[in-house]
Amino acid sequence: MIRRLAVFGATGDLTARFLLPALAALEAAGQLGGPLQLTGAGREDWSSEKYREWIAAQFDRHGAHLPAEAREAVQASARYLRADVTDPADVAAAIAGDGPVAVYLALPPALFPPVITALHEAGLPAGSRVVLEKPFGEDLASAQELNRLLAELVPEQAVFRVDHFLAMTTVQNVLGSRLANRVLEPIWNSTHIAEVEIVWDETLALEGRAGYYDHVGALKDMIQNHLLQLLCLVAMEPPITLGERDLRDRKVDVLRSVRLLTEYDVVHRTRRARYLPGRIGGRDIPAYVDEEGVSPERRTETFAEVELELDSWRWAGTTFRLRSGKALGADRKEVAVRFRSVPHLPFGHSGEALPNVLRFNLEPEGLTLDVTGIGAHAHELTPLSLTAQMGPPGLPAYGRLLLDVLTGDPVLSIRGDEAEEAWRVVEPVLSAWDKDLVPLEEYPAGSAGPPPRERYGDGPQRREDLLHEPAAPPVS
Repeated sequence: MIRRLAVFGATGDLTARFLLPALAALEAAGQLGGPLQLTGAGREDWSSEKYREWIAAQFDRHGAHLPAEAREAVQASARYLRADVTDPADVAAAIAGDGPVAVYLALPPALFPPVITALHEAGLPAGSRVVLEKPFGEDLASAQELNRLLAELVPEQAVFRVDHFLAMTTVQNVLGSRLANRVLEPIWNSTHIAEVEIVWDETLALEGRAGYYDHVGALKDMIQNHLLQLLCLVAMEPPITLGERDLRDRKVDVLRSVRLLTEYDVVHRTRRARYLPGRIGGRDIPAYVDEEGVSPERRTETFAEVELELDSWRWAGTTFRLRSGKALGADRKEVAVRFRSVPHLPFGHSGEALPNVLRFNLEPEGLTLDVTGIGAHAHELTPLSLTAQMGPPGLPAYGRLLLDVLTGDPVLSIRGDEAEEAWRVVEPVLSAWDKDLVPLEEYPAGSAGPPPRERYGDGPQRREDLLHEPAAPPVS
């Protein structure tokens, strides 16, 4: 296990809200197996003592539930360096020490290339690892260039492109439910499943994240990485093992099978919108364009929805709908697997049998199966829900990811080719949206999102040539 962790961006929100509590959780669980040296590198002109005081304040805000002894151990292990993390000399000072180091880039993605270059010039000790947050690049070309830079720095096995969704208990249970229950796997295909909805709707608005969010939007922030990862776990073929090679090979297969959207498809199978003023939970929410730090001319979306199809034997004919929105009226964070209706009902006019829906609830974590049963009167149909609550996770998601980094297990990180395939899926959408082929709709904060519209909608005049499906090519 690596005994040194260097965090670049050590005073940021990610470090405060997730990394520090994750380290304390690992300490409390006895998973670190001994002292871990934490080096924080940032722009603030702080001493190590000042940094440890800041860590204590962040634990009060984000980790008060953790044992005091664990919090104090993390705090005592920390040192701080003021550093320009794109400068090789400053980087060399931040990673100096005995033995390999895990370098966590808790930074804006635009800084990844110069920081990786600086790490290369500074010289990483043998056996070191590099951790990158999403999004990995800004498009396919930048992801490919980032992979090239990383390949010059460390082996692929030492690169951890982390996505904390993959460490969530319910996300792991998607695989468990599929692969450990004979009742599900035989019907886990398009013959029985009509649609899969992967949804991350949240009541949270921008919450001071304009510096990051206004440059990415909902499609890049959520769908390109988090929700496509969930798609992979839902749709993948059963792997031989859950080892990193077998699991990640099957995930890449899913992304490669996604049918690329044409401009016609993007017009009719995607939506984008941003929120207007409204109220959520008694709070007044300003319009997105009026949030501090937002540049309206960027036309950044806060709501994105994409319908995809997979060209594979198992899933031909099933629709996969990926959706994420901010400042909505209710939180809905789930994977909903909608089964096809039964072919015949022998109950006459005694009610309607709604399609079965298996819901993997992501927050709060749980499992629900919507079925149809018999009501109070004979042959009267009524909807029923069977619910299972998940036990508390042994470690928070970031705790699991950090443990994998320190122990060198890349199974829950994203491989380089997988990151590139994810960009391949969304690039046609980004291209069509850049051409303004899909209108940027609006919805009040606190609502259910943009209002329903006709499938062919109305939009800019220059979309008219896309409103009719292209004719099929002649058969030769």
